[in-house]
Amino acid sequence: MSGKHVGIDLLRHGDTGQRSYRGQLDDALSPLGWTQLRAAIFGRTWDAIVTSPLIRCSEFAHELAAARRVPVRVDPRLAEYHFGDWQGVPIETLAKDQSDALGRFWSDPVAYPPPGAESFAAFRERLCSALHEVAAEAASRRVLVVTHGGVIRLLRCETEGRDFADMAGIEVPHASLHSLEWATTAGG
Repeated sequence: MSGKHVGIDLLRHGDTGQRSYRGQLDDALSPLGWTQLRAAIFGRTWDAIVTSPLIRCSEFAHELAAARRVPVRVDPRLAEYHFGDWQGVPIETLAKDQSDALGRFWSDPVAYPPPGAESFAAFRERLCSALHEVAAEAASRRVLVVTHGGVIRLLRCETEGRDFADMAGIEVPHASLHSLEWATTAGG
């Protein structure tokens, strides 16, 4: 496969004080989360920012864009995976009440999604679509994407040629930066 690749930085939101699959629940950052994010970007520069619409990402992205005087764009496709019936349920509760289903999900999220969850194919499609657009922007400038742990895990699998079953083993701490090389689409 030939084609141009561009570098894109992904930043996971900071701590929200919540301990469950939050998915598309719209949690605000905790004070610790704000501190984590400000420390993560210290000394780094970008020419543009693209963010998930969820406030744990977008509030920081807008603050950073204003402080650095760079454009910011909200892209709904960068929202976290929708965990269906598991969204907002503490992991400990899931481990106690649905341990088999949780174990299957961790071992193969494609084949064993949570009940009522977004299909993995739809999640992958919307993220890849969003990243193709970001890559077009990143061809001429440095772009920061502020997003979520599940998003970063899937995109890392996609760019690193890893099986999606590896997602649970990819460390993506709060406020962590991840650089990846994304292939630009033909003619883009």
